[in-house]
Amino acid sequence: MIGAICGDYIGSVYEFNNIKSKQFDLFSPKCRYTDDTVMTIATMYSLLHRLDFGWSYKKFYRLYPKAGYGTSFIKWASSDSSLPYNSWGNGSAMRVSPVGCYFTSVDRVIKHARESAIVTHNHAEGVKGAVATAVCVHLAITGTSKKNIKQYIESTFRYDLSFALDDIRDDYTFDVSCRGSVPQAIVSFLEAKDYEDTIRNAISIGGDSDTIAAIAGGIAEAYYKSIPPLITAMVLNDLPAEFRDIITKFYAMCGLK
Repeated sequence: MIGAICGDYIGSVYEFNNIKSKQFDLFSPKCRYTDDTVMTIATMYSLLHRLDFGWSYKKFYRLYPKAGYGTSFIKWASSDSSLPYNSWGNGSAMRVSPVGCYFTSVDRVIKHARESAIVTHNHAEGVKGAVATAVCVHLAITGTSKKNIKQYIESTFRYDLSFALDDIRDDYTFDVSCRGSVPQAIVSFLEAKDYEDTIRNAISIGGDSDTIAAIAGGIAEAYYKSIPPLITAMVLNDLPAEFRDIITKFYAMCGLK
């Protein structure tokens, strides 16, 4: 979804240059799309064409190999092997948002989010992070309140969402695990007043900024149903034409604007 892609793009300059504040410029000349965006597009492509997720992830890695992937993913995506590598990292969650808005029931979202994860992230925590993120997107896009989203995620996935960002900001450090970044992304959304505020929340805690912002951004777009036009224009204009075409077709198929 565009919300995840914009989060990735804005957060890209802060991933290795963390800022512990919500007061920062949304865009700089150094902003770029990263592997979060490429793999989100690959998920859309899989859903559009009903293709195996693993096949699409390998295809888009090979088309866009310089986007900043993790070492284990590079080894998997550049090989002929289709065996997963038991990852518990947040890569499964950063790419899954399209699943949450494509399917019309929670059960189907869970099933296909799991399928999208296990091609690489077959560790229980890697699967849980992807499924929880996709379910958040689905609940948000179908009009569920923040209170009920929080309750559902806590009771179903056993994530603790009771903390405040102000309480963790000073001490939160770089953490690429689903366990250590998906709850933070969800709380970034829960505490926000709109899409932009969600992205500022996500980046303000530091850590794996582009991925936390991508996860939170996908949920926020689903909930608020819109992103400030200036943000989408800046980001979309800097994406490859192929990405824009896939986004347009995916949104049309899902009945989204």
